[in-house]
Amino acid sequence: MVTFLSAQHFRKKTGLSSLQKIAFYTFMALFLLVIDSPVFSQDEIELQDEISYPLLERLLTTARANYPTLKTYDARIGIAEKGVKQTRLSYFDIFSFSYLFSPFGGQAAINPNQLNGYQFGFFANIGSLLQKPTQVRQARDQLRVVELERDAYLLNLDAEVRQRYFQYVKAKASYRIIAKSVLDAQSLVEDAKYRFERGEIPFETYSRTLSERSIRQQGKVAMEGDILIAKSRLEELLGKRLEDIR
Repeated sequence: MVTFLSAQHFRKKTGLSSLQKIAFYTFMALFLLVIDSPVFSQDEIELQDEISYPLLERLLTTARANYPTLKTYDARIGIAEKGVKQTRLSYFDIFSFSYLFSPFGGQAAINPNQLNGYQFGFFANIGSLLQKPTQVRQARDQLRVVELERDAYLLNLDAEVRQRYFQYVKAKASYRIIAKSVLDAQSLVEDAKYRFERGEIPFETYSRTLSERSIRQQGKVAMEGDILIAKSRLEELLGKRLEDIR
């Protein structure tokens, strides 16, 4: 336990000179500034508690449905599926059918060996018949390649959405910490001003509290910008405003 002495009691016990008193007050003011800083704050923020996994799942679903590149892969899969069907139907191109009609009489009187009536022909291209199984397998392989590329891109998209969401949550948590520190710094400034006007602390100590408040205010503004940037990068993958998903 640390016991703090009042300035009057300390003066009576020690009998310090004016210069020593100024040094003592300066030390006490800086000590109070340190123990009031966010490092010693008991209101700790756990980043894990800030993450909403149900919201994250909705973000992943939204990105999969809206991101244009993923739609491109879906279109390529559709084209590849049609290619497989077209290759299968091309089996019928191997076979051909023809017929010839020769009327009775006429040329038969001139050439007795000429057949009369209808003549039918059925042909098959053996070379094409041997090539078709390979062409069908090739079309299936092309479809499989596009599907694997889409699956790989989907994994990358999910990972990117998670990463940008975590960055957004981190920025918001950091902002709350710096906002709390700004309030603490403002309280220190008001207290230091009151003590300075009463002559209890030198101007240098009061000036340090003003500088500390200014630094924390600048950090707060910078953190606000980080939140907007993180939110914008996340919405880039979602294809819609984050507020519309909640």
